[in-house]
Amino acid sequence: MPFVQITIAEGREPEKKEQLISEVTATVSDVLGAPKENIRILLTEVPTTHWGIAGQSISKRKEESK
Repeated sequence: MPFVQITIAEGREPEKKEQLISEVTATVSDVLGAPKENIRILLTEVPTTHWGIAGQSISKRKEESK
């Protein structure tokens, strides 16, 4: 049973997350030959204040790019 963990920054539309889950499931099924019913996806959203890039949170970087 394939289990895929995906971590993304919060803020995306629910429809985009559903699309991501669907397309990752399809890809894993195609590549591994696993039935879609056996594939599990865990999508974890992290607050942008808790995700750092180059020493700054994503929130701070977005704030400064305005």
